Amino acid sequence: MRQTTVAGQFYPRSPKDLKKELSRCFKDTDIKPRNITGAVVPHAGYIYSGEVAAHAYALLPEADTYVFFGPNHTGYGSAVALSQDTWITPLGEVEADREIGKLLAGSIVDYDEVAHRFEHSIEVQIPFLQHRFTEGFKILPICMGLQDEETAVEVGLEVARAVKASGKRVVFIASSDFTHYQPAEKASDNDHYLIDPVITMDIPEFYRRREERNITACGFGPIAATIAASREHGAGKASLLKYATSGDVTGDRSQVVGYAAIVFE
Repeated sequence: MRQTTVAGQFYPRSPKDLKKELSRCFKDTDIKPRNITGAVVPHAGYIYSGEVAAHAYALLPEADTYVFFGPNHTGYGSAVALSQDTWITPLGEVEADREIGKLLAGSIVDYDEVAHRFEHSIEVQIPFLQHRFTEGFKILPICMGLQDEETAVEVGLEVARAVKASGKRVVFIASSDFTHYQPAEKASDNDHYLIDPVITMDIPEFYRRREERNITACGFGPIAATIAASREHGAGKASLLKYATSGDVTGDRSQVVGYAAIVFE
């Protein structure tokens, strides 16, 4: 069982308080499911980025499994690590999709729980799904320590292959914040510069721009993996739903973190 690591920090530990906080995050959204194949969502504390994330989650369709690609902030575990544990949050348990997991045997993706044990980037996403959907969906959490372009594309394509072989309805989700600790104006300029090739689903240009300006988006590999997997499953367009920074919440615009909600369909 993968226990919570950041409950009481990134989001409330109490189920009642967590439900209230999630309702706040969704208050300015319309729940209108679309034929979305993939999404990019932030992973900061809900008070900072929850409303941005909710704009993407509000549009997700029901699926058998939600595949999460998240960055590895801790350095623990395998370079590309798949969890097959059951995950628990204050809202209950969610099973990992072991059928798709088995189909990834022998690929670049390793079975490894250590990488996930203290990592927050995927954990904070699960309550959004529990808020939106009834029990019955599964998750496939993949934590990426290696995020170079070749690895990210290979991971996305390998997971897309396994999903196709399973015959299941799946949505791919990249967990990533954008610029870290820059003045708000500079962060917004850099982030929109980096988001443009995400919208055109141009992975090489996405990497080129990130390196050109040294943009500190922590989950660039997961974003690329999600683009590759979504494209393989027929996605042909993307849209930016909402962009914001931590400064919009705190009022301090001197050192902000950028957040974006993007969907592929």
